[in-house]
Amino acid sequence: MPNDTEQNKRNAIAFYDLMFNQCEPRDAINQFVGDEYIQHNPHVADGKDAFIAYFERMAADYPGKVTHFKRAIAEGNMVVLHCHQIWPGSDDYAGIDIFRFDDNGKIVEHWDVLQVIGDTSQNDNGLF
Repeated sequence: MPNDTEQNKRNAIAFYDLMFNQCEPRDAINQFVGDEYIQHNPHVADGKDAFIAYFERMAADYPGKVTHFKRAIAEGNMVVLHCHQIWPGSDDYAGIDIFRFDDNGKIVEHWDVLQVIGDTSQNDNGLF
């Protein structure tokens, strides 16, 4: 089955929304992740169970956390999301998440880069 970039974008956003905004990481894994889940974020261990444990802990530690999707870009089997993450009681972040999809349209690998949104900037362009 060839990759459908538009469907992959929709699935990446739905996955992220379910695990982050709705605080349902187990459901997100069950619906949108393939047989394996390779993690490149150094704060999260490899695998589905580690992902679930991490985001269940984040939901408890940061109730009300939310991400706003600014952009979704897809090419081949890769999707990039540009997001504004709001963590009550902590820093807010501009984030880039990269997902690799398998041939069945399931997420199998993840990378991310986060930047704290500061109070000052040398320009007026903003991060989004």
